[in-house]
Amino acid sequence: MGDSILVINAGSSSIKFKLYGIAGDELAPVFAGQFDGIGSRPRLRVKDKAGRALADQAYPAAEVGSAAAAQTVVADWLKEHLGDARIVAVGHRVVHGGLTYAQPVRVDAAVLATLESFIPLAPLHQLSNLDPIRVLMERRPDLPQVACFDTAFHRGHPERSDRFALPRALYDEGVRRYGFHGLSYEYVSAALHRMAPDLADGRVVICHLGSGASACALRGGRSIETTMGFTALDGLPMGTRSGTLDPGVILHLIEQKGMSAHEVGTMLYRDSGLLGLSGISNDVRELLASTDPRAEMAIDMFCHRVAQAVASLSVSIGGLDALVFTAGIGENAPEIRSRVVAALGWAGLAFDPAANARSATQIDDPRSRAAIYIVPTDEERMIGLHTLRLLQQEGALGAPEPEGHRA
Repeated sequence: MGDSILVINAGSSSIKFKLYGIAGDELAPVFAGQFDGIGSRPRLRVKDKAGRALADQAYPAAEVGSAAAAQTVVADWLKEHLGDARIVAVGHRVVHGGLTYAQPVRVDAAVLATLESFIPLAPLHQLSNLDPIRVLMERRPDLPQVACFDTAFHRGHPERSDRFALPRALYDEGVRRYGFHGLSYEYVSAALHRMAPDLADGRVVICHLGSGASACALRGGRSIETTMGFTALDGLPMGTRSGTLDPGVILHLIEQKGMSAHEVGTMLYRDSGLLGLSGISNDVRELLASTDPRAEMAIDMFCHRVAQAVASLSVSIGGLDALVFTAGIGENAPEIRSRVVAALGWAGLAFDPAANARSATQIDDPRSRAAIYIVPTDEERMIGLHTLRLLQQEGALGAPEPEGHRA
């Protein structure tokens, strides 16, 4: 098969990985795997590009208790199953690039140290993102590794979109709205450009709705404003994260309830969102299937907040030409989409119930004032393409294509 790129998308309890063969300026999928349940019910599953199972192995929880341990298992499996593939680089999703990185970067010891300094800005994600990089640095110090950042797509916002109403000195130090899910937004924007270039170059709001949820306003394919801010806690309520919160609540919890900063952080990241609202589950599928009124309230609030975000973001781009749903909930939950669009009926948005029910690519009613699309995201492919382009720019492979709408 020849030269290949491995992509690793590591989280706190799972690692996704994909192998792509390099075919000129494009990537050809070879296989995709996921190691989930890290620390609880570890399980490695791998499928080839046709969907046939290559591995399905469970492990004792004590044996795989961290992302680093899971990455070691994944590395061992890859070593045995690569065949004639030669990995020339590994691309990683790294949530936070801070003020330092606005483009993908090859990781060395100095870069890794800088990325470690951003862990307090994304404690749920950054540490897990970096664990596989460390493992591979030890096992294959010669192998190029490329960090691709969720924050990078949002760099270049107007200052009014990046600022908090805080003293200027804090903004200059880096206390600002960074935004996240950028790799997903970049991929979806490029995919929409292939489907409907006129729409994609106009005023678009993309709703990335999954366990982590956010929305982004784009104009001309560029991020103008997004709901997540300094951390990935801000904005929409999520599976277990609170979303936007009156900062006075934090002061109350610390000063009046006697909670430590660590306890507050744990609650906001792990015990809030849909889980905290319902007291039942953070899984939208379970909540939609439940007859418990708490589940209905959680779903109702989630959809209400998403619709509010779409309306608010439309102000930032002067209107709305297209609304796009993506990620696990956005792509697979017709009920959520229907409620969000119904809440935006005052703005002239309307969906086709039959198209929505079958999760068609385009689900708007012909009378709708804005087009409504479902566009599956593929962060791993975006990471792979960024890694390929960086190698080409460094002269390690063939010359890169000009930058543009490629994904």
